[in-house]
Amino acid sequence: MYSKDSGLCETVDGVGQYSGYINVGDENYFWFWFFESRNDASSDPFVLWLNGGPGCSSMIGLFTESGPCTVNPDGKSTTLNPYSWNNYSNILYLDQPFGAGFSTGITLTNSSAAATYAWSAFQILFTSDAFAKYKDRQFVLATESYGARFGPVFINYFNSQNNLIESGDLDGVKVVVSSLMINDGKHDPLINFQSLVAFAQDAPGYGPLVNSSVISDITKAFDNTCSGLLQDCYVADISKSSSADTCNTAIITCTDDVMSPAVGDRDADYLLASSSSDTNIPTTYYATYIRLDEVQEAIGTTLLSSNPTFDQCDDTTHALFSQSGETGRSFLPELAGLADSGFRILIWGGDADMKANWLGLHQSMVQMSWYGNRTLNETSLTNMTINGEDVASIAIVDNFTFARVYGAGHTLPAYKPEVAQTIFRQFVANETIHSVETNMSTSASAAGVSSTTSASGANRLKHPRIFALAIAFIALGYLTQRYHGIVFV
Repeated sequence: MYSKDSGLCETVDGVGQYSGYINVGDENYFWFWFFESRNDASSDPFVLWLNGGPGCSSMIGLFTESGPCTVNPDGKSTTLNPYSWNNYSNILYLDQPFGAGFSTGITLTNSSAAATYAWSAFQILFTSDAFAKYKDRQFVLATESYGARFGPVFINYFNSQNNLIESGDLDGVKVVVSSLMINDGKHDPLINFQSLVAFAQDAPGYGPLVNSSVISDITKAFDNTCSGLLQDCYVADISKSSSADTCNTAIITCTDDVMSPAVGDRDADYLLASSSSDTNIPTTYYATYIRLDEVQEAIGTTLLSSNPTFDQCDDTTHALFSQSGETGRSFLPELAGLADSGFRILIWGGDADMKANWLGLHQSMVQMSWYGNRTLNETSLTNMTINGEDVASIAIVDNFTFARVYGAGHTLPAYKPEVAQTIFRQFVANETIHSVETNMSTSASAAGVSSTTSASGANRLKHPRIFALAIAFIALGYLTQRYHGIVFV
């Protein structure tokens, strides 16, 4: 059940889109919104975007991070996003698990269960008339935050199912994911909380975030309580309710006693946020927009209900995952297996993020058991520039890339859209992440000025000549990036 070419959000002439529901059986429905590539839909990669939570809608990513449009302050109209990732890929935003966003169905409590339903969704998609052509494309899974769990668990499950198909023990369509991107991931609670103490004491580039008294308190809390509880959780059998309770208690205690005092009155997503600012990043204008009756009818959310509800993040789903014990566990072993196999991976984080601070991200990759951990630890991060300006620092070990993005918060692409798109483009093109000279700032201006579309403009493609000009600028920026980059290895 889906709507085709609603004319909303993606308003570039000739670029197709689908939105609606995937019925995976027994009244379980995934909500999705898919956009063709603005470049070459017939050959560009296929990307799956998942937000985290657990229980957060991928409409966050669509409207505030990597999608074709952003929503204006009026909550009723959109503006073309010149830094959309569908400039270089066909991209599908999926609300999962059930309960996230517009998706509805059985209650799930862990990532392994969620993976089985995601597999079912792609069995349906890749045998459908609309999506079968993408099943043999390069498939990139892009995710963030709790996606550090979803990403590797999904890929490992998909690979196990593919092996069964290969051996003849399962009848189905292979779903072969070729690469994984995780920004601001929550990989390992123990490392994350420990690194937060160091980050709060002296955040690289920002200095001390709290006074010495707070540092003393959170250090004691980590050493005396938090660390031990998490270590107990890591060795517990969470299939037993008492062990699941141990993990749930650990994550709650560490959050209350370490995270909360370290963050203080700052924004945990973005330590540079100002309380005096009239505009928060990312904005929530999209939540007003997507609840409009005319928008919901156009994009097909009314196919299941005449008045579907929408919550940015589902508290019930988050609570159930925590109560199952999963949120208190490390998911580095699942990622380590992929890294050890030479799978193409990008781990990147904003250096103004306190929820998943980049020191912890880097330390997680260094402590993770894979063949490149020692090399990564000994590899200095090297600056990446755009038009001569330092925007990130990179360390690369074979197919594994780690990146710190300067000035970005927890939902990284929302804060540094040009940087994020540049790194994304290079990654999906299987390039080594490198510095560029680009005129994307010009294309941003050209594309943004005349690309506003109101909700009442559903099914109408507006200003095709101006949109064509915007894409020309984007294409020119792409060519400049290809031929004027400097590769750091």
